[in-house]
Amino acid sequence: MNQLTTFVTGILLICLVPLQAQDIIPKREFRGAWIATVSNIDWPSKAGLPVAQQQLELLDLLDTLSAHGINAVIFQVRPAGDAFYASAYEPWSEWLSGQQGRAPDPWYDPLQFLLDECHLRGMEVHAWFNPFRAAMNVSASKTYAPNHLSKTHPEWLVQYGNHQYADPGIPEARTYIAQVIMDVVRRYPVDAVHFDDYFYPYKVDNKPFPDDQSYAQYGQDWEDRDAWRRDNVNQFVRQIRDSLLAVRSSVRFGISPFGVWRNRDRDPRGSDTRGGLTSYDDLHADVRYWLEQGWIDYVAPQIYFSIGYGPADFARLAAWWSRNSYGRQLFIGHSPYKVDNNSDPNWKDPGEIPSQIRLIREQEEIHGSAFFSANWFLKNPLGWADSLQNHYYRYPALLPSAPWLERIPPQPPLGLEGRSSRAGLSLFWQPEPDAAYYVVYRQAGKYAPETRPEQIVAVVRGGRSEWTDAHTQFLKRYHYVVTAVDANHNESLPSEGRLQRRVHRNARP
Repeated sequence: MNQLTTFVTGILLICLVPLQAQDIIPKREFRGAWIATVSNIDWPSKAGLPVAQQQLELLDLLDTLSAHGINAVIFQVRPAGDAFYASAYEPWSEWLSGQQGRAPDPWYDPLQFLLDECHLRGMEVHAWFNPFRAAMNVSASKTYAPNHLSKTHPEWLVQYGNHQYADPGIPEARTYIAQVIMDVVRRYPVDAVHFDDYFYPYKVDNKPFPDDQSYAQYGQDWEDRDAWRRDNVNQFVRQIRDSLLAVRSSVRFGISPFGVWRNRDRDPRGSDTRGGLTSYDDLHADVRYWLEQGWIDYVAPQIYFSIGYGPADFARLAAWWSRNSYGRQLFIGHSPYKVDNNSDPNWKDPGEIPSQIRLIREQEEIHGSAFFSANWFLKNPLGWADSLQNHYYRYPALLPSAPWLERIPPQPPLGLEGRSSRAGLSLFWQPEPDAAYYVVYRQAGKYAPETRPEQIVAVVRGGRSEWTDAHTQFLKRYHYVVTAVDANHNESLPSEGRLQRRVHRNARP
């Protein structure tokens, strides 16, 4: 195998620990974390903070996620008919600046800032939209910006409980929301579009959703209103899928539904659960159908239950989703917010989420995890996150590819060279046109890397084709190879080229 070989100085910080067979860490695994902006759940900590403080908080959060092995951030860009980015359609979010429609001052674009910082850390960004929620806590005295939906299209909105929603039964509303989403896809280098479980809203006091007017106008051919509602959501999901393929086919489309699609007592295709609420019956989201039709690239069901929980056992639900993913990527949503914070006694065990990770790694159809939400990595109740940092995620992981989008890998990088400096050993290579990022592998000793996860020392994004290794040991031999990875995470063969060099002791401090 071709490689770059050199002698360098410094301190070796990587420590390899032998793995047991049952604890092999996969090379490819989705490791995501939701960053919720609605009501300042994760970021910023308070509405109206100075810009510098907002940015420092976000950097601290991203550094924490990166240190725990997270390789994808699911960032809520549109919580409720508003924006955490510069939008030509909708107002700046109240949870950013403290007043809806007020831009950051001094001006910056939070989404672009996040994209730049995540890509520097080798992390993907999935733009998370709440498509139909338009306003929260409407009983409170609020001032809406002139370009908010309540001002521009009040005829699309209905109030349900204390929130307002764009009625999914109105075709013009669905088209508008699709335009908002595609505006982001066109203008920002997001890696995916993401929806959570909010389509039709969760029931409020068993009251019906107030869509009589739209049903009378658009649902006259449907005797079953629930079936009509599901068709409205089906059309919307298909619309987003078709738009993404037409505009930027490399952008993946993922949905994170409620963990129970249907109970088996209602549908023999359903799971062996007794969920009081289901995605299909209550939220009118037929996620299983979307997977069957190939309309989404990944599903991340929110299985926010413990292993052995009677009404909805985590293990049974994970197995059900693995049997019903239809070859699409399947990531499991975990709930660290419940650790030491729930009536279920299983959440008193700091090993609950580690046990869930071990369980899903045993199933070939499951490709990773997502955690709700990011702040719980900072809070770290019962030390749950330490096990990720020190064991389960101690080696980096590449993201799984989606072969139905693209399966041909890019060419390997050419011209790999090394140059010593006081900062360490700098590697350079020629840019590969089809590469979205590069992976640097390092092996100490006389053999070249075999491109295993424990040999990954860097994921280089942001259009860069250089990287400096500052963590090396004096007079020790290292071999390096670099691979190119495209936007769909297809990885090239290792780089060509060989170089051996001895660096003088005084080359670095």
